[in-house]
Amino acid sequence: MTRAQRSLTLWLAVALILVAFPIAAPILPLQSTVAIDIPGRFDGPSAEHWLGQDELGRDVLSRIIWGARASLIVAFGSAFFAAVIGTILGLVGGYFRGLAEILAVRSTEIIICLPPLLLALLVITILGAGIDTLIMALTILFVPKYTRVVYAATLQTGALDFVTAQESMGTHPMRILARTVLPNIFPPLLVQFSLTVASGILLESGLSFLGLGVVPPAPSWGLMIRAARAALDVQPLLLLWPSLALAGTVLLLNVICDRLQEVITPRTAERGGAAWLRRQLGLTKPEPVADDTPLLAIRDLSVAVSTERGTIGLTDTVGFTLKPGETMALVGESGSGKTLTGLATTGLLPNALKITNGSALFRDCSGTVLDLAKLTEDQFRPLRGNDISMVFQDASASLNPVHRIGDQLAEVIAEHRKLPRAEIDTLVVDLLRRVGIPDPEQRRRAYPFELSGGQRQRAMIAMAIANSPRLLIADEPTTALDPTIQAQILRLLDGLKDENRDMGMIFVTHNLAVVKEIADTVSVMYAGEVVEQGSVAEIFERPRHPYTAALLASVPESESTRLESIPGTVPRAGEMPEGCRFAPRCKHAADICASVDGLQTLADGRRTACIRWETVT
Repeated sequence: MTRAQRSLTLWLAVALILVAFPIAAPILPLQSTVAIDIPGRFDGPSAEHWLGQDELGRDVLSRIIWGARASLIVAFGSAFFAAVIGTILGLVGGYFRGLAEILAVRSTEIIICLPPLLLALLVITILGAGIDTLIMALTILFVPKYTRVVYAATLQTGALDFVTAQESMGTHPMRILARTVLPNIFPPLLVQFSLTVASGILLESGLSFLGLGVVPPAPSWGLMIRAARAALDVQPLLLLWPSLALAGTVLLLNVICDRLQEVITPRTAERGGAAWLRRQLGLTKPEPVADDTPLLAIRDLSVAVSTERGTIGLTDTVGFTLKPGETMALVGESGSGKTLTGLATTGLLPNALKITNGSALFRDCSGTVLDLAKLTEDQFRPLRGNDISMVFQDASASLNPVHRIGDQLAEVIAEHRKLPRAEIDTLVVDLLRRVGIPDPEQRRRAYPFELSGGQRQRAMIAMAIANSPRLLIADEPTTALDPTIQAQILRLLDGLKDENRDMGMIFVTHNLAVVKEIADTVSVMYAGEVVEQGSVAEIFERPRHPYTAALLASVPESESTRLESIPGTVPRAGEMPEGCRFAPRCKHAADICASVDGLQTLADGRRTACIRWETVT
C-alpha cells in the first residue's frame, strides 16, 4: 500500500467514525433534542450536559449530533441525485454532440448564470422549507457542475484510440458509454462528489441560518449558529460548538478529496485509461518464473478488445527476444500494433483492452524473471519507471503543464529511491545536463510550455532514465520533431546506450532511416503480427518478406531506383484474412498463402512469415 493510500485510509477511517455517531443517533443514550429546561438556560458544560445547554435549556451535544444527521442527509442526498442526472447529461452531450449537447449541456449552463443562493431561495419560497425541499434545491444547483465535469472528461476520453476502435467495430453507443467511457471518467466524478458533499453541508447550514432550511424544532448546525449569534454575549461557547462541527466536517471532506485525487487519478491514467480499476490491493508478491530469459522474451503475446460481438484480437502471437545492451526496432505502418505491444509490455493498456494469451518474461535488476503479462497494477508499479521505462511520442501530452520540469523529474526519483531532497535536486540537475538541456539549474524551474519541442522530449528521456532502467521503450520519440532535432535525439539515445551497456531498448518507429541509424535488430509488424525478424544489415540488404520489401521500396533509405507504394489498406480488426494477412495486398500471393500461419526460422537464423520467401524475395 502506497503512502497516499495509507493516508486516504486513515482519513476515511476518521470520517467513518464521525459519521457513525449521527447514523447511530436513534440508539445512542442522548438527551432529548426538544426537551426544554428553562432554569438550565445557557449553562456551561457539565457531567450531564457535556457541551452545555442552549437558550432554551436543550442539550447542545444531542442537537449537534442530530444536526449532523440532517446536514449529511441533505448533502449526500443532493450530491447523489445531482451526480446521477449530471453524469447522464454530460455523457450524452459529450459523446453525441450536436443537438444532444445543446439540450443536455448548454441548457444546464443557464443555472450557472443565476446566483446559487438566490436560486435556492426561489425554490424554497415556491415549495416551502424542509429537508426534502432542500435536497431538491441543492440538486438543481449541483447538476451543472457534474454535467460540465463529465462533459469535459467525455470529450477527452471519446477522442482516444480505444474508443474509436470500438466505434469502428459497430459497438452500441450505450455500451461504449457504460463500459468504456464511464469507467475512465469515474475518478474526476468521485472527486467532484466529495467536493459537492462539502458544498451541500455549507449551503444547508447557510439556508437554515436564514430560516429557509431545516424547520425548527428539528436541530441543524445553521439554526444553532443563528440562535447562538443572538446570545453571544451571554454564552459564547454556544457559537463555538456548531461552528467547529461545520468547519471540521468541511475540512475533513477537503482532505479526503485531495487524497482521492492522489490515489484514484494515477499518472498512468492519461497514458492508458482507468488504471485504477486494475488495482488489486493486498495481493501477494508475484512468484518468479524459472527461465533463462536474457532480458525480455515476448512469446505469443496477444491483445484483444471485448465487444458485443465477442472478443476481437488486435495483436496476435507477437514474439521477440531482447538481449542486454541490444536495440531492437519495432517497425510497421500505423495501426500495425507496435505501440500496443509496448503498452502491453509496460502494463499501460487502456482499460478496454486486455492480454488474452502469451507471456512477457523480463529479468529485473535482481536477476528474478517475472511474467509482465500476468502482473497487476500494484505489482507493476515498482517496476515501471525503475526497471522498465517508456518514452512517449508526444511529450506535450505526457508532461504535466502545471508543474515544473524539475519537480516532475524529482517525483520520478523519489517514487523509487528514498533520498534526501538536496540529493534529489542534485540528481535532477545532473540528469537534465546529461540529456543535453542547456543551463539545467535554471531550466529545472521551467514549465513544459516554456521549453521547445526538442527540450521537452529531452526532459521526457531524462525521466525515463532517471532510475537507470534495464529496459527502455521509445515510442516514436522523434516523430513530431524537425530533422535536425530528430538527429540530436537519436544521438542522445545512442549515447545513453553506450553509457549503460546493460540497458536494452525497443525503438518503435515507422521511419526506416532511424532504424538504419540506431538499431541492431529489427522486428517488422503488419496487422498485429510479426512478419519478419533479423539484423538491420540483413533486413536492408535482402528482406525475406514481401511486406518488408515493399516498405523498403517506398522510402529513399533503401537506395531503390524507383520509389513504390503499397496497394490496398491494412485489414480491420476482426476482419483478418485467413493465412497470410498481407496476401490481399501482395502481388506475389498464391493459393498456398491462405494456409500459412506463423513465423518460420531460416537457416541463417532469420525468421519470416512468408512461405514463398525464396521465390518472391
